[in-house]
Amino acid sequence: MTALVMSALIIGGVWAYVRWATHLVEHGVSVWWFVAGAPAAYLAPAIILTAVWFTVAWLWRTPRPPEARLGLAGSFRLYVAETLTLAASWPLLALHRLLIHDPPPAPARRPVVLIHGVLVNDGLWFWFRRGLRRQGIGPIYTVNYGPPHADIERFARQLAATIDAVCAATGAAKVVLIGHSMGGLVARAYLRRFGPARVERLITIGTPHHGSILARSFPGKSLAQMHPGSAWLAKLNEAENVPPPVPITSIWSRHDSMVIPQGSAELEGAQNVAIIGVGHNALLTDERVVAILKRILEGQN
Repeated sequence: MTALVMSALIIGGVWAYVRWATHLVEHGVSVWWFVAGAPAAYLAPAIILTAVWFTVAWLWRTPRPPEARLGLAGSFRLYVAETLTLAASWPLLALHRLLIHDPPPAPARRPVVLIHGVLVNDGLWFWFRRGLRRQGIGPIYTVNYGPPHADIERFARQLAATIDAVCAATGAAKVVLIGHSMGGLVARAYLRRFGPARVERLITIGTPHHGSILARSFPGKSLAQMHPGSAWLAKLNEAENVPPPVPITSIWSRHDSMVIPQGSAELEGAQNVAIIGVGHNALLTDERVVAILKRILEGQN
């Protein structure tokens, strides 16, 4: 569904822009204005959305230590990187079936399953998968769950089917789960429902373990479950002070633009790794995140 919606939005936007440009060119405006303006027109939604999200994220931010303050230049780089990452993700979401494929069945000791966040699909992992592969991490599988607004518990059942399929395809007894944003909550819901028998480790990236106020701006059951203080989150976190069933690492950014407040990504009992100067979507294009993952996984050898 996400791919269809994104494809419709891209095609509709291009059609509207071309129609508008054609009308004005027929009335004497130079076509080169519209050729030069096309990138700005494409980026405009990302520019606006990112500005809104960062504004909300700043207003309800988690207090930051002095060393995490960016200054004007650092804040500008943070904003530009997140805007460009968001805009670049749209064609990846639309074309994910062409771009993302699971590896062929083959024996493997430690397969990795990537779990995307809310309202997107596995196309978001395109660059991240390449980074993992360059570090020799894999084989790498992805899961697509849905429909986007359904119950997170439903997504956990879909993840269970994927894990079973990956274990069957590789002969591995366990997998490593890596979840971005709500994907980390899907993984934790899986562990609560199905247990740790088939999971070696969970790594979450920018996951709102205690909710995000930004979830209140979208409709749907899964978004309601991510409201801070929701009954579903309270149930998920009721044993937070007990050691987790598998080792969990939470990688989070002190400047996350969608996990609000940012400290919601810290999870008691987990290894919490904070980084600075990177937005929510840009976490999946940041080399520091891949380097942290590599160190974590190598530490289990």
